Amino acid sequence: MDIKTLGHYIDGQWTGADEALESRNPSNTDDIVARFPDGSDDDVARAVAAAKQAQPGWANASPELRSDVLHKAGEALFARSAEIGELLAREEGKTRAEGLGETLRAARIFRYFAGEALRRHGQTLESTRPGLDVATYREALGVVGLITPWNFPIAIPAWKAAPALAFGNTVVLKPANITSAVAAALTEVLDEAGVPAGVFNLVLGRGDVGRAIVDHPDVAAISFTGSQGVGSQVAQATVARQARVQLEMGGKNPLVVLADADLDKAVAIAADGGFFQTGQRCTASSRVIVEDAIHDRFVAALVERAKGLKVGSALAEGTQVGPASSESQFEQNLSYVDIATGEGGRLAAGGGKIELDTPGFFMQPTVIADTNPEMRINCEEVFGPVVSTVRVKNYEEALAVANMGDFGLSSGIVSNDAAKIRDFRKNVRAGMVMVNLPTAGVDYHVPFGGTRGSSYGPREQGFAAVEFYTQIKTVYTGD
Repeated sequence: MDIKTLGHYIDGQWTGADEALESRNPSNTDDIVARFPDGSDDDVARAVAAAKQAQPGWANASPELRSDVLHKAGEALFARSAEIGELLAREEGKTRAEGLGETLRAARIFRYFAGEALRRHGQTLESTRPGLDVATYREALGVVGLITPWNFPIAIPAWKAAPALAFGNTVVLKPANITSAVAAALTEVLDEAGVPAGVFNLVLGRGDVGRAIVDHPDVAAISFTGSQGVGSQVAQATVARQARVQLEMGGKNPLVVLADADLDKAVAIAADGGFFQTGQRCTASSRVIVEDAIHDRFVAALVERAKGLKVGSALAEGTQVGPASSESQFEQNLSYVDIATGEGGRLAAGGGKIELDTPGFFMQPTVIADTNPEMRINCEEVFGPVVSTVRVKNYEEALAVANMGDFGLSSGIVSNDAAKIRDFRKNVRAGMVMVNLPTAGVDYHVPFGGTRGSSYGPREQGFAAVEFYTQIKTVYTGD
């Protein structure tokens, strides 16, 4: 396959193309997907300067102009979905179907925010003082820095960039290194859609690029998705200079399975949430909490489901679970199996590497049973096809276990008991609740985010996005 040579996209121009860094196909590590530059502080400074210069004209233009650009970008993503979806599968390791689905999701996000660009609204209120009128207006923040991960390399940049642009901000995007080609493809789409020079900028490179964006005094806001450790650093640096910050930092999502649940449905839900997309979702069902009455039958059925999944190259027909996205992620996945079994967990399925015709990061879907809630496997995000199970006596204990830990992104319950479902919805400490559904899988037009250490700042996506990407101005008018 062709090797792409990428560059930064700054002020409407592709620049700085070289071969300092590379991304590789995790299904075949002999396949180099792209070579690209390692950005510098100077590259970030040029991108921010271009975004700052372009922002007033973009914000003050007709909202119809912004809407048209986003609509064209969405339509281009629909038209190129097969091509970009295959590139995504090749570079990130999702199956071809998953890559296509993610690209179509990005297309719909742009289409949705093309409409929202025309719906940025304020309020009119009666003043307490006679003869005065009061109105509120939503205004753009300015330059927004976006730092995005590799696990959703086109959807997450889309759900951050689309609202930022819709509401009149300009953007500097720093994507994850290992999915730079997908970020460049999205940038090509925006360029072809007619985004004005400086309005959208892409700087490739390692972590220092993100640090330079976070520290730049002309960046009004940072939206970050990644680990808790890095997110904490981003927050401290951003708040120190009184810029706005939004963080999404993962999850250790509980799926509660009660004794009255349909067993086949519960197993299917757990397998979907735990293994598909190689478990590399912040909303994955990574810990399954099962009532004692059905625990052993559930584990036995989940083990059979895990053993029946086809692991293979992301681009191969019939593959259900692709590779881990990088060697470091792969090694982390395997290390957590050792940690879990070392702490007393029982390896019920998987746990090892799979050797295929091409060198890649293929791991068996893994079930670790007989764990307790305090084990590291139930407290730390693994980010691989690894599911642990916890046995509980009843619903009350299940809820207590679900609410343990530092994360609170997504949660789920599988049951037919309306009273317990209602109680769970009300009392689980999570930003999202799924009833008789996998914990992974969310719509693009509704808020996304969690509690505790999972999220910080206003919600992402849908109608909630306007809260982060705009500020309110209150205007009083007298006679």
